[in-house]
Amino acid sequence: MQTAARSCAIGMAAAGRAPVAWLGLLLLLGLAACTSPGPAPVSDRSGRTAGSEAPRPATQQIAPSANGLHTVQRGETLYAIAFANGLDHREIAIWNRLESADRILVGQVLRLAPPPGAVEIRPLDDEPAPSARPLDETTPAGPPVLREPQAVLLAYSEAGWAQVSGAQVTTVAPAVARPAPVAAMPPPAPAASGLVDSWLWPAEGTLAGHFGAAGGKGIDIVGKRNAPVIAVAPGKVVYSGSGLRGYGRLLIVKHAGEFLSAYAHNESILVKEGDTVAAGQKIALMGDSDADRVKLHFEIRRYGKPLDPLIYLPERS
Repeated sequence: MQTAARSCAIGMAAAGRAPVAWLGLLLLLGLAACTSPGPAPVSDRSGRTAGSEAPRPATQQIAPSANGLHTVQRGETLYAIAFANGLDHREIAIWNRLESADRILVGQVLRLAPPPGAVEIRPLDDEPAPSARPLDETTPAGPPVLREPQAVLLAYSEAGWAQVSGAQVTTVAPAVARPAPVAAMPPPAPAASGLVDSWLWPAEGTLAGHFGAAGGKGIDIVGKRNAPVIAVAPGKVVYSGSGLRGYGRLLIVKHAGEFLSAYAHNESILVKEGDTVAAGQKIALMGDSDADRVKLHFEIRRYGKPLDPLIYLPERS
């Protein structure tokens, strides 16, 4: 600062002795020297002002595959990939020889069509197969019995003669000990079907969209923003995010019997992947993410195939 002041004084003194032509130049130099130095301005070439947050990258959207392949992106799960393509997650796991449906790697290319010779997974019948009827006097144990009359050879005896002649023979039959009655075996208890015992409605509101209408894969329930969304049955959260196109903030819960329930367009999600939820537990709040109005889009799927939720949900008064 002293050097700058001294330069300022010298410049002003020199300005007094200099010709008039140099007067303006010396005055400018003197003023520049008198100005106190400061930090140079820093410009941000990114276009953001200082202190502003960097824009969040857009969530990668899972769209149905057009070539039978899918490259895994960050945040995706096998359940979400299968859901977007209308497949069973177990099929994809088998086709790609995955050790676990919960472990896929970013950048991994999954095939979404069976390789040559692969066996297709088909839903198993929930009803137990009818058990074989016990053999008795009315159930033949071998080939069908011929009903035509056949020749019968009888031993030579009074009983035999009476049978063929129609004569009556009075004989005393020997006493034969009758076997004790065998107690009837109780029928076996029916095996557990491994299905959901009962379902609950996922939210309160007005039923607006029906299954199959305009290609709908579920139902729409119109309600109020931040109204509670509940789990329709006990299960495990297998997807939580906004990576499926057209579903907004989406939750997918896996239930017994290979059922999945999906809850779309939420305002916020209250559970995370891997959480175990109980029937009736609040898992999200209703919203309009990626939707034209506040509503819940709800689906039930089994083996990857959409089903009409109204078949499973109880009737509402």
